[in-house]
Amino acid sequence: MDSNIMENSKKSKVPALSRAIDILDFVAENGHCSVTDIATSLALPKSSLYLMIDELKKLRLLAQSDDGSLRLGLKLMELGSRSVAQLDLRKIAKDHLTQLMLDTGLVCHLGILDGDDPIYLLKVDSQSTIQVRSWEGKRVSLYSSALGKCLLTWVSPERQKELMSAIEFKVMTPYTLASESELVNELALIKQRGWSFDNQEDLLNIQCISAPVFNSSNKLIAAISAVGTTLQVNENNLQMLAERVMRAAELISRELGHHHK
Repeated sequence: MDSNIMENSKKSKVPALSRAIDILDFVAENGHCSVTDIATSLALPKSSLYLMIDELKKLRLLAQSDDGSLRLGLKLMELGSRSVAQLDLRKIAKDHLTQLMLDTGLVCHLGILDGDDPIYLLKVDSQSTIQVRSWEGKRVSLYSSALGKCLLTWVSPERQKELMSAIEFKVMTPYTLASESELVNELALIKQRGWSFDNQEDLLNIQCISAPVFNSSNKLIAAISAVGTTLQVNENNLQMLAERVMRAAELISRELGHHHK
C-alpha cells in the first residue's frame, strides 16, 4: 500500500471517505482493474471494499465494464467539466471585476448557485478605506442579497419555483423582503430593468447591485455584484453604478460566447 495513502487514512477524520478517494485514485492511475487489484494494492478487506464499490457505482463515480473490470464513472467527468468551467469563469471575470472596482470604488464579487445557495466564487477588494466584510466561498441569501435575487431572477422557471418553495423568510432589517409575494414582485422588477438591488435588506447601511452573466447558450451561468456602504451607494449614483455593473456583466458574458439579443 502506498505510504501516502496510509498516511492520509491515518490522518483522516472520515476514513471511509478517504478510502473512497483512494479507490478512485487507484482506478484513475491504473485504468480498468479488478476488485482484487484494488484490495491487494490498497490493503483493504474485500468485504468492505465491495460495499464501497457498490456505493461508488450507484453514485456514478465508478462504472463496471462487461468483463467485470472497474473504470471511472461519468459523474467524475461532469464534476470535472464544471470545475474547469468555474476556473475559466473566474479567470475571465477577474480583469472585468478589477476594472469595475476601479471605476466604482466598490468591493466586487462573482457568484454562482452552488446547489440551492448563492456563493461568492471570486472577490476583488476595493482600494477604499471603507471595507465591506466578505470572502470567497461565502454563502449569501437568495432573497435578501442582490446577487441571490439576481441569480433567482434568471434561472429557469422550474428551478426558480423549486428554489423559492424552500426559502424560509427571516427579517434581518426593516427593509428585508418578508414574503414570497414580495419577492415575486421584486423579481419581476429586476427582470424588467436588468439588475438587482440589495437596499440594506441583509445588513443595515450596506447596499449592493448585481447583474447576470450568460454563456453562449443564453443560459445564466453566474452573476456579478458591487457592494458598498450607503455613503458609497445612494440615490444620487445608483443608476450610474447599475449601468457599470451591467456593462461589466455584459463584457464577461461576451467572452463566454454570449450574444445579446
